[in-house]
Amino acid sequence: MFDDATIVAIATANGIGSISIVRISGPKAHEIASKISQKNAFQPRLATLSYLYDTNKNLIDEALVLYFKAPFSFTGEDVIEFQCHGGFAIANMIVDEVLKQGARLANPGEFSKRAFFNNKIDLTKAEAIAKIIEARSEDAVKLLARQLKGELTTFVNDIREDLLFMLAYTEVSIDYAEDDLPSDIFEQIKSKMEKIIVKLTNTLDASKRREGMIEGFKVAIIGKPNVGKSSLLNKLLNYDRAIISDIAGTTRDTIEESVKIGTHIIKIVDTAGIRNASDVIEKIGIEKSIQAINEADIVIALFDNSKICDDEDKKIIELIDENSHKEIIKVLNKSDLENYFDKSNIKDFIELSTKEDISPLIKKVENILDSNTHSDEMTLISKRQISSVENTLYNIELSKTPLNSGELEFFAHYISEALEHISAITRPYENDQMLDVMFGEFCLGK
Repeated sequence: MFDDATIVAIATANGIGSISIVRISGPKAHEIASKISQKNAFQPRLATLSYLYDTNKNLIDEALVLYFKAPFSFTGEDVIEFQCHGGFAIANMIVDEVLKQGARLANPGEFSKRAFFNNKIDLTKAEAIAKIIEARSEDAVKLLARQLKGELTTFVNDIREDLLFMLAYTEVSIDYAEDDLPSDIFEQIKSKMEKIIVKLTNTLDASKRREGMIEGFKVAIIGKPNVGKSSLLNKLLNYDRAIISDIAGTTRDTIEESVKIGTHIIKIVDTAGIRNASDVIEKIGIEKSIQAINEADIVIALFDNSKICDDEDKKIIELIDENSHKEIIKVLNKSDLENYFDKSNIKDFIELSTKEDISPLIKKVENILDSNTHSDEMTLISKRQISSVENTLYNIELSKTPLNSGELEFFAHYISEALEHISAITRPYENDQMLDVMFGEFCLGK
């Protein structure tokens, strides 16, 4: 829990701007605002233009004062916001005066923490708030806005209800005669279990496909030395990030940069050329290249159209065949030169010159990203949420055997575990909830 102290913090980013917001939350918020403004009262949810003064009656600033009366505020407590002129000095002077009146500085995330404990938000919304502030792409904002609206909360609550139903009926069947129960109750439980498994599995798959929406999708550029990987990277970035040279092995490590394509943020990884290297450092670079391929959402395999298909090219082809489950874009580069590459070695390729127009490649990448993001599927936004769903699924699968064999105590144990894991996404599960279902569904006082 948290203490009942009144807390204060600057709610806007550091720097010069037209407005800064100083936020106060707690039982003394209204009292402190009255002292600093020298006004007796503020009407809830009504902006009041007021002068602000320090303890020596010196004018600090003219600001808008907004009062949110508990429980109708973000934190569920009395909240005051001073909307003052922007800059470093004014906002800090106001904070200093609030501290003199008995408040303390808020800890990082404390306003949201109080909102959670006062049942104004759950953990899904808290995570969405944190991530939407840092969002770098439209994709991320749209996804996080859905979670802020409560989509994941509803999803979790539906599964919780079904699990509570299973647990309640199981506990009753253990302690009471079977004639008190519906005859098809275990068929109902099995049906609900299968539906839950499908829902959770689909959500996990969709989340793993779309996890790049938050941090950026990873695109790895691979190919043998001097095929034009660094030139392509520079073209995508519109500046010379990578060193370009005719000497094989110039790129000896992976280079990672971010760029926006359409509404998507992608992380482009320019890898070391893949070949049989004798240089120890270069070997490490090649190993990192293979790792980058494994971690990438999209792989751009680059081939030199002006050279014959050699053993190094065949190594690249072999590598992309091994990763055929990934999105692979094959590109024949240097199309402006005389062509010698045997095109029968690859299929479904794009032909271009990195010195000229790469728009066909950009369009291809954008289409792939669009197909992964433009969907109504439920998406988990953090490793914590994914882990909770995986553990929920694991325990439900474990519960099947004892249910079929009639070992209801073991079945109830696994369902309880599943309930705790799925509940952890929004708010920890309390055993009283199961009791509420039991006593609400059954007349047990007979």
